Amino acid sequence: MTIGRVRLVVRGEVRVPGDKSVSHRALMLGSLAHGRSSVRGVLQSADTESTAGALRALGWPIPPLAPDMTVEGSGLSHIPTPLTRLDLGNSGTSTRLLMGIVAGYPVESTFTGDESLSKRPMRRVATPLTEMGARIEFDRGHDGLPLTVRGGNLHGLDWKLDTASAQVKSALLMAGVTGRVAVVIREPAPTRDHTERMLRSQGAAIDVGGGIIVLDPPERLEPLNITVPGDPSSAAFFACLAALSDAGSITIRDVGLNPGRCGFIAVLRRMGARIDVVDRNDSGAEPLGDMVVRPVHLTATRIDGDEVPSLIDELPALACVAARAHGETVISGAAELRVKESDRIAAVVANLRSVGVDVDEAPDGMRIRGTREPLSGMIRTHGDHRLAMAFGILGASAQAEIEIDHPECVQVSYPDFWRDLAHVAV
Repeated sequence: MTIGRVRLVVRGEVRVPGDKSVSHRALMLGSLAHGRSSVRGVLQSADTESTAGALRALGWPIPPLAPDMTVEGSGLSHIPTPLTRLDLGNSGTSTRLLMGIVAGYPVESTFTGDESLSKRPMRRVATPLTEMGARIEFDRGHDGLPLTVRGGNLHGLDWKLDTASAQVKSALLMAGVTGRVAVVIREPAPTRDHTERMLRSQGAAIDVGGGIIVLDPPERLEPLNITVPGDPSSAAFFACLAALSDAGSITIRDVGLNPGRCGFIAVLRRMGARIDVVDRNDSGAEPLGDMVVRPVHLTATRIDGDEVPSLIDELPALACVAARAHGETVISGAAELRVKESDRIAAVVANLRSVGVDVDEAPDGMRIRGTREPLSGMIRTHGDHRLAMAFGILGASAQAEIEIDHPECVQVSYPDFWRDLAHVAV
């Protein structure tokens, strides 16, 4: 796919798909609830299908994913019955959180995934789960998939995370819920808190403060009644598109505004974009609202480790914005990017260079010197949906002729991305 135009004007509105992180958790915690949960706006994508398929393989009656669906919860006393290996496709969130869920039950579950997922680090979850009493075996002796979890008979845990990770934190909270044991987690930096919010809405006692999360295991989880907000990680691509444009504005409807997910807004504002949040609604478990984004002159900025947890998935898109900003943008403290669906540091740097941007790679980030010169070249996505969308946005900017090698990989999180991009970019 090749994208290119002399001048970019944006207009209209877009409603991005449901939040992927919230969708995963709604399906999982709805299955564990005592009764029938109502879930609206769930993301229908390859990653959430992986979660749904794995839950079905464990014996939970997940219906086909739909905009308005009911999840029949079996209660915490229900013992899953894995009948086959659990294929999690490309979804790291599904894998890590489900490892925590099955660790609390006296069952044996084997996790598999595609080539990319099989290389992603899982020992960071396996180590604390083993400390709780689960037995976890890596089939090939390394850090990735396949792996087998043998759960049950867990005991309480007080654990300090080496790296700020919402997925590891959530896996341990899930294990505390299904294993009926107390869990204390100490975070080096705040991470997204979707699991804590959702569990609290189901009646679980969770205390959060001073970087410490304490779970008192619930006797039962109440059913969910949740509307999944628009995914801020998906919304970020259109906010970046508007920032890169020459004129116009984009309105992004019903976007999730969880503070742990919206660091990209502060960065784009520092770089010069005008972002207004209107019609904010804080009544549900997850705050949401509309974002209106307009362009102004872009300048370089610095993104340090303290900000990274709140915008880790948006860094490829922000790097592409930096490629068109005046000055040198520095991203540091983002070594976690190397163990995503691809090595996103190496891949972003290589792709920026391939289209004509001056950029230096660092172990934990990069330095990007913005340019207004024409950009052109082929983007290698490595099958990574966020790389495809980030460079799709850069390719839509003025004076760019960029070809995306595998545009279909956006199916993982945003199947209609290319249609929506064509709708708002003129």
